[in-house]
Amino acid sequence: MNNTILYSAIDTPIGELTLTSDGRSVTGVYMQNQKHGATRTKDWRRDDAALKQPRAQLQAYFTGELREFDLPLAAEGTPFQRRVWRALCDIPYGETISYGELARRIGQPTASRAVGLANGQNPISIVVPCHRVIGANGSLTGYGGGLDRKRWLLGHESKGSLI
Repeated sequence: MNNTILYSAIDTPIGELTLTSDGRSVTGVYMQNQKHGATRTKDWRRDDAALKQPRAQLQAYFTGELREFDLPLAAEGTPFQRRVWRALCDIPYGETISYGELARRIGQPTASRAVGLANGQNPISIVVPCHRVIGANGSLTGYGGGLDRKRWLLGHESKGSLI
């Protein structure tokens, strides 16, 4: 079995992002100094061409030309984490929901803390929009990439797009 992780990096308004792939699907989008980020190992190989489409879509997102990503995704996680991450993809661009609401949406209304933990371990940031989940009182709560980045992403999305 080939354990090579393909990666690329792009500069964005919130700093450099590292993108990873298994050769078929996006497996990660990581910010610099991100909590639960990825660490490059000898199994990593830079391949900008293999990640051309994810790079282009992220660049279009940051210029306001893209609201919904259309990429094959393969995040590694527990079945519960993957359920949470799939539900994140249903939060529309420019909208936010609470952790409690996300827990209700996956059919586990008392699991808001577990949902918060799963949200924080999302390996495909921005594309799987964990930044769109906020506290029940509307406050910006923890974000693996830092609250400044979360604030920037939410502000970016609230401005609408160029299309």
